[in-house]
Amino acid sequence: MDYQKDLIAEYDREVDRTRKMLEAIPENADFGFKPHQKSMPLGRLAGHLTDMTSDWALHSLNLDKLEFAADHKWDPYVPAGKEELLKKFDEKLPEARVALAATTGEKWDQHWQFIFGGQVWIDQPRHQVFRELVISHMIHHRAQLGVYLRILGAKIPGMYGPSADEM
Repeated sequence: MDYQKDLIAEYDREVDRTRKMLEAIPENADFGFKPHQKSMPLGRLAGHLTDMTSDWALHSLNLDKLEFAADHKWDPYVPAGKEELLKKFDEKLPEARVALAATTGEKWDQHWQFIFGGQVWIDQPRHQVFRELVISHMIHHRAQLGVYLRILGAKIPGMYGPSADEM
């Protein structure tokens, strides 16, 4: 199996779909909106999606492990608005695509680790990490964003065919 060829094509398709969903966020959307008390605010969720396409992709491709101390405080990216969000989304895509194209051969089978507080949470082959923690994770949060947008009355773009708003 040619992991690189398959993952590049899949990544490109899902990134394009994700951008369509981010573009569907209304211009005047409240980035503090939460559909439920346990939900992330809209801005944090949208920012997290940009992290999947850029930072998480780059970490999984360029590093052999990502390690944080137990007292590490993660400061999530929360954009001020849609324009800033789309700008960041677009800025790191070329870098991620270059890193993806440079990942070949046995590097795909090498294990990648995520370690937090000395505990190994992820120890899997890089191709599996990229597919699950970048691509599938992006799809998961994109679907969440679709729910937020539906609640806010926005039109939902089709992802794998036309949406009800496009019929």
